[in-house]
Amino acid sequence: MQRVVLTVTKNEALTPLIYEMTLVGDVSGITRAGQFVEIALDGLYLRRPISVCNYDEGVLTIVYKVVGKGTDLMSQMAEGTQLDVLTGLGNGFDTEHDCKKPLLVGGGVGVPPLYRLTRDLVARGKEVTVVLGFNTESEIFYSEKFEALGAKVILATADGSQGVKGFVTDAIHESGVEADYFYSCGPLPMLKALCNSLDIAGEVSLEERMGCGFGICMGCSIHTTNGAKRVCKDGPVFKKEEVIW
Repeated sequence: MQRVVLTVTKNEALTPLIYEMTLVGDVSGITRAGQFVEIALDGLYLRRPISVCNYDEGVLTIVYKVVGKGTDLMSQMAEGTQLDVLTGLGNGFDTEHDCKKPLLVGGGVGVPPLYRLTRDLVARGKEVTVVLGFNTESEIFYSEKFEALGAKVILATADGSQGVKGFVTDAIHESGVEADYFYSCGPLPMLKALCNSLDIAGEVSLEERMGCGFGICMGCSIHTTNGAKRVCKDGPVFKKEEVIW
């Protein structure tokens, strides 16, 4: 974990509620896809945990949804704003798994961390399929960016306005996806459905309310087959078989 000051260089809306922010500074603490950062905001006691979408030397990209006071404040930040950020939090995904055809599944704000994961897996020569789930067409973001990385992209919308009508599990079934391992991030019901329906091994990144973000307060503890685990410190990524739903 590193505490750094990062400067906003871009902050723009991708959809009415989804924003993409680019920050520059020392991001060397971020080493794996699936990690997250915690951002301090003026007037708010707790930092806001935001997943890492992408990172390069000196550049961090996050994609977040406006759901409350903290993220609303973030959406109004102008270029040049400086932020106090904890980086390199969480364990991240295992990109060294020997799978050949990984399946990546994201729902809503669970989509962003899969972008860097896709980039890393494609760079390793994997044949990547990405299934993205949204409520409706107007909420879709980043699908073209995943395709630009070289992944096959399948969309699912709950109302059928684009892609397969239904959930990500419906899209996987109807598309006849062939995969030997899966990675996923999204709401708990989606993750549970995936783990119950897929007969292959995989990893899930859990969303949980956090206090400290680095394992001290124990506020994000969950039950696993290995006892109580902290989503922020021991996760947010867990093996499929670890999670007790």
